[in-house]
Amino acid sequence: MDRVLRYAYRRLGRRYPLTVVVLQFQIAHLLALGGIVLLRLYQPMSNSTFLLLLVVAELLVALDNVSSTMLARRLLRPVGAWLAGARDRTATAAAWRALASLPSDYTRRVPTVPIALVIVPFAVFATLQLDLKPYSALAILMGMLLTLLYGAVLRFFFLESLLRPVLEDVALHMPDDFDPGRAGVSLRRRLLIGLPAINILTGVIVAGIEMNRHGARLDDLGPAVVIAVTVAFVISVELTILLSRSIFDPIDQLRAATERVGRGDLSTRVPVVSTDETGRLARSFNDMVAGLSERERLHEAFDAYVGPDVAEMVLRDGTHLDGKEQVVTVVALDIRDFTQKAEGSTPRRVVDFLNEFYGVVVPIIERHGGRADKYVGDGLLAIFGAPEPLPDHADRGVAAALQVAVAVRDRYGDELKVGIGVNSGTVIAGTIGGGGHVEFTVIGDAVNTVDRVEQVTRLTGDTVLVTEATRRLLRRDHGRFENRPAVPLKGKTQRVQLWAPKAVSATAGGSPDGTERGAEEPPAPSGSTGRTEEFTTPRT
Repeated sequence: MDRVLRYAYRRLGRRYPLTVVVLQFQIAHLLALGGIVLLRLYQPMSNSTFLLLLVVAELLVALDNVSSTMLARRLLRPVGAWLAGARDRTATAAAWRALASLPSDYTRRVPTVPIALVIVPFAVFATLQLDLKPYSALAILMGMLLTLLYGAVLRFFFLESLLRPVLEDVALHMPDDFDPGRAGVSLRRRLLIGLPAINILTGVIVAGIEMNRHGARLDDLGPAVVIAVTVAFVISVELTILLSRSIFDPIDQLRAATERVGRGDLSTRVPVVSTDETGRLARSFNDMVAGLSERERLHEAFDAYVGPDVAEMVLRDGTHLDGKEQVVTVVALDIRDFTQKAEGSTPRRVVDFLNEFYGVVVPIIERHGGRADKYVGDGLLAIFGAPEPLPDHADRGVAAALQVAVAVRDRYGDELKVGIGVNSGTVIAGTIGGGGHVEFTVIGDAVNTVDRVEQVTRLTGDTVLVTEATRRLLRRDHGRFENRPAVPLKGKTQRVQLWAPKAVSATAGGSPDGTERGAEEPPAPSGSTGRTEEFTTPRT
C-alpha cells in the first residue's frame, strides 16, 4: 500500500494531497448506506422508503463533503506552497504542521458541521417519513451519531495513511532543531475513542439483527438493547484503558529517558519489564545509550589527546588531513633551568609539577583561540590560526603570551621563570606520521624561528620576545614594545629583529625602570646559583 501511495505522489505531485483527501471523503457515502441499512434492521420499511431515505442521506452527505473539501483546501495551503517551491525554514515548518495536524483538525470539525448538515436533518426527516413516535427521533439521532463517530475514526486513520508520503518528503527537509509540538491526537486517545466506538457499533448491529429477526420496531426498542449497548461500552472502555496502559506506560518511560539523554545524561537506563515489543524496545534503548556513553568517553579522550578543534576536523574529514599552507602565529614557551630543578626531584613530583604548570598555561592559550600543539618536557609549542584560520592570530598569540607571563609570575613568583617566543609566518598544517600513528602539527620556518627566539630570552633576560613579523600583523594595542637589537639566530642567514613587550619586560631579570638592554650585554642566566633547586609550593 505504501508503495502505491508513493507512486501516486510521484505522479500527481502538488495535486496529490487535495486529490487523496477529497477521494477519501467519499467514504461517507458508504457510511450513509450502512447507516440506512442499520436503521432498516431496527425499523421495517418498504424498498421505496429505503431508497428515499438513502437518496436524502446521500444528498446531505454530498453537501457535507463540499464543506469538507473547502476546509481541506484551506488547511492544505501551506503544503501547496511548499510543493510549489517555497522551501525555506518557515514554509517547511508550516507545511509539516499542516500535514501532521490535518487529520486531527478535521476530526475536531465532527461535533459541528456534520451534525448540523447531516445528522439532525436526517433524524427529523426519517422520523416523519416512517411515522414514528417523537422519542424515536432520539434513537435515530444516537444511531447516526454512532455511525458518524465510526466514520470519523476511519477518516482520521485514512488521512494519516494517505498523507504520509508527502509528510515524509517534507520531514526530510526539516531542520534538526525543529520542535513538532503536540498538534495531533495522542495514541492513547486514539485507542480510547476508536476501540469503544467499534465495539459499540458492533453491539448495535447485533442488537438490530436480533430485533429484525423477531419483527420488532424502533418504537419497541426496549431496555434490554440499551443495557446491552451500555455494558458493551463499559467493558470496551475498561479493556481499552488496560491495553493503553500496558502499551503507553513503557513508551512514556522511554520518552522521559530520551529527554534525559538529550540533556546529556548518558547514565539513563529504562527498566525492562516485559518480553514483548516494548521490552525489546527498552533493551534496544539501553544498548543504544550504552553505546553513546562509550562513544562519548572515546570522544572526550580524543579531545584530550588531540584537542577539540582537531578532533572535530578528524571526525568530519577523516584521519588523513592534507597539508595546506596557512599563516599562523606560533608561541614557544620553556621553563628556565628546569633541568636543575628536576635533578633533585622524583619523576612523580616532576610529572605532577608539569601537569600543574600546564594546567595554568594551557587554559589561557585556549581562551585566546590557540591550541597546544606539542609538549616537549618543560617546553610547549602553541599554534594560533590552525587548523581553523584566525584573521587576528597575531593579536591572539601576543595576548596569550602576555597573560601567561603574568599568570606564571602571580602563581610562582620568583621561584619559577619562563621564556616565551612569539613569531608569525607561513607553515604547512596537516597530519604527519605513518605506521598507523599520525598527529596534526605545523611545519615551517616560522616554527624553527620561534624556538630560536625563545632561546634568546635567556640572553636578553626578557620573559616575552616578539619578532618583527608578528609585530607588523598586530591590530590591537598591547602596550609599548621595547626594541631589542637584531640578533643572529642559529640556522638563519639574516638577523631577526626582536621586540619585548614593556608590560612584562622586567619580569625575568629585565631592568625595572624599563630601560633597554641590548643582546650584546646579556645578564647572567637566571637561576645559575651553582646549587640544585627543589620544587616549591606555588604562591596563592
